[in-house]
Amino acid sequence: MLIYNSLTRKKEEFIPLKPKEVRMYVCGPTVYDQAHIGHARSAYVFDVVRRYLTYRGHKVKFIRNVTDVDDKIINKAQVEFKGEDLNIAVKEVSTKYLDLYHEDMKSLGILEPDHEPKATEYVTKSNPLMQKFIQQLIEKGCAYVSEGDVYFDIKKAKNYGKLSNQDLDKMEAGSRIALGEKKKDPLDFALWKSAKPGEPAWDSPWGRGRPGWHIECSVMSSDILGDEFDIHGGGIDLIFPHHENEIAQSEGAGRKFAHYWMHHGLLTINGQKMAKSLGNFITIKDVLAKYPVDALKVFYLQAHYSNPVDFSWGKLEEAHRSLERFEIIFHRIELAKKSGMTKSVKTADFIEKNKNNFIKAMDDDFNTSDALASLFDLVNDTNKFIDQEKDVLNYAEIVNEVERVLIELGDIFGLVLKPIPANISISENEIDLIIARRTKAKLNKDYVLADRIRKELEEKGIILEDTKDVTTWRRKL
Repeated sequence: MLIYNSLTRKKEEFIPLKPKEVRMYVCGPTVYDQAHIGHARSAYVFDVVRRYLTYRGHKVKFIRNVTDVDDKIINKAQVEFKGEDLNIAVKEVSTKYLDLYHEDMKSLGILEPDHEPKATEYVTKSNPLMQKFIQQLIEKGCAYVSEGDVYFDIKKAKNYGKLSNQDLDKMEAGSRIALGEKKKDPLDFALWKSAKPGEPAWDSPWGRGRPGWHIECSVMSSDILGDEFDIHGGGIDLIFPHHENEIAQSEGAGRKFAHYWMHHGLLTINGQKMAKSLGNFITIKDVLAKYPVDALKVFYLQAHYSNPVDFSWGKLEEAHRSLERFEIIFHRIELAKKSGMTKSVKTADFIEKNKNNFIKAMDDDFNTSDALASLFDLVNDTNKFIDQEKDVLNYAEIVNEVERVLIELGDIFGLVLKPIPANISISENEIDLIIARRTKAKLNKDYVLADRIRKELEEKGIILEDTKDVTTWRRKL
């Protein structure tokens, strides 16, 4: 299996630190607003990675953190809970939006993380791991105290810029120290911020304050996964400065940190960056109110995770329509199995070919686009098999195996590919009688009546499909 490692900028064979065990950390949400479809893509990308690693026989320990204290959260608390105690308001904001995030993840069918650490759990008197980590950096000469703040000394970082492929001297040439900052170098970053009046704060050797954003992930990942783990993931926008700074401070503290760095591309709306000011901010709830969740997933799957993806309602509609191909084949399989089936399991070359193509694509840096194409190829090949091979030995058992494989591989994508239970107001016998009446109307060249019958059935959730010799039906998706 190959994974593109952002750190080395090349595909590498994936070799876990421990055979068949994968420890994986993904940067989670800063909870100050509703999750949008860009957040959904991020969560879904790593959900698919996790599911596939599990499918390939690995035991995956999956961590997704929560930033529950941050300038954005504080600003939101001051607006939404104006006049309230700011400490209480910040807690209310973070709890409210984390609950909404969890609702969205459940709606998307995203697997729950094995651990979901919160930043505020690591600064308390009973668990001051962030303060201890920062103190280690000070003792090692990698950080310094400045009037109650603590900064990482960028000059002490080994190969700073190696993840983002930037030269330190060039970065410094364009940097300035902002007004009010108390650091030595423009690129030095805050590990601990001294308390401002009324804001949430915790005790530390340098006075009351709160942690900087970058230190949170270094502390939480090493606490749960150890000083060295397999995969660290996030959006491409986190490469610099967030992930670059994570590496600097973790290595500064003597930790080897993550071996493979995975970054997904960002999402735009009709070619524009998503922003409330542009009126194109689309939440997960907005999409799922109009389309089934699998339509959104198919839309995401059509692009490689590392590439940007441009959203439009038209593209989502196309993804939704493509799902009908699965619904149709499951209906045809259901009919084919009625021809008589034993309990024996039989496969066919076309099934194994497409399954192997799926695995080959996913083994190549999780190429979901090609893997999805192999599922549609399996659908096409199955349609041909049903049309042309009805007399072959074990016909029903083979189409049953197609159903099993589609469900198995679809589950890696979190797609609910399975026979759709009947949800129609008329029986199959009634449908057959109506189709016979329509066939008679067509023979009598009464096409007005034939079209009316088709529309009446569609209103009842039945889609008719005319072939050269016969008319078949399926349930409407």
